[in-house]
Formats: sequence, C-alpha cells, structure tokens
Amino acid sequence: MGQNPSQFKGDNRPAEQVSWDEAMAFCDRLSDLTGQTCTLPSEAQWEYACRSGTTTPFHMGETITTDVANYNGAQTYGSGPSGIYRQGTTPVGSFPPNAFGLYDMHGNVWEWCLDPYHDNYEGAPTDDHPWTQGGDPFYRTIRGGSWYCYAPFCRSAHRDQELRGVHLSNFGFRVVGV
Repeated sequence: MGQNPSQFKGDNRPAEQVSWDEAMAFCDRLSDLTGQTCTLPSEAQWEYACRSGTTTPFHMGETITTDVANYNGAQTYGSGPSGIYRQGTTPVGSFPPNAFGLYDMHGNVWEWCLDPYHDNYEGAPTDDHPWTQGGDPFYRTIRGGSWYCYAPFCRSAHRDQELRGVHLSNFGFRVVGV
C-alpha cells in the first residue's frame, strides 16, 4: 500500500510519521482493496473503544504503569510508580489488550480521529458520529498519548489537537470498518 514512512521499523510496529491526510488516503485505498468502507474512528468511537466499558482514567484502572503501556514513565499519574522510557514505539501486542481486545489504546502513538478539533463538547453529537460541523478544519483531534508522552496524556479522556499535515514519529492511526 506504499512505502512505510515510520522512523521505528520492525515487525508489528505501528505506522507513524503519518499525517491525518495520509491516514485518510490509506483508508480510501484500503476501502477500495477490500470493498469495505474503512476510515479513522470518530472521537466518540475512539474513547468508547479505549474505555472498553470502564469509567476509570485508564482502561486498566485508576493509574497506569510502563508494565502495561508504552509512554514516558518519568512522570506518574495518581499513585502510579515512575517507570521506564523506551524512546520509541513497541510492537503492537507487547502489552495486555483492553476488555474489547484492543491493544495500545494508551501510549505507543497518538491516534488521529476523524473529527476536526473542537475546544469543548458543546454541540457535539450524542452518538458515535464524527463531529464534522464547526471546529478548526486545519487541526484534527488526536487521542491516546504516545511513547514520548507522560502518563497524564495517556488517559482515556485526554484529547489534544495537531495540524492535519504534521509528520511526527509519535503520530499514527487506527482503522475502523463501517
């Protein structure tokens, strides 16, 4: 499907250094190849998948450790201990999945969402549809934190924004079938 742009290459490592526009182009090519509609998750879909039925800051509980996710362990969250800093991505499946069987929802790479970035949830859809009206079309929502981030940025509810054309070694994506 094209050349792998990732800085951290290896079996089962997530693709990174992929802009939002490139992730969307990949989804379009994958849709054409499979005959199934593939896209990025909406922000609501992403958080629902990350939480996997929980209401805690992380799908594994009140805190996080570098034994269960790839992030910069120099800064803790809650009562969690400090941990290691791997300075790059790890292969998908290196840590336990959440209750839905999804890997790396916390850390490893920031994941692009379909939605333009909005400062808050006022006027957001009440279902899983992407919030396409309003927001800043040049910035897209990112979720999940990354190998480069501290623990607080990896919380299920944490959301951030980035320019849709940026290429960074801690930015990747997840595909959903519609």
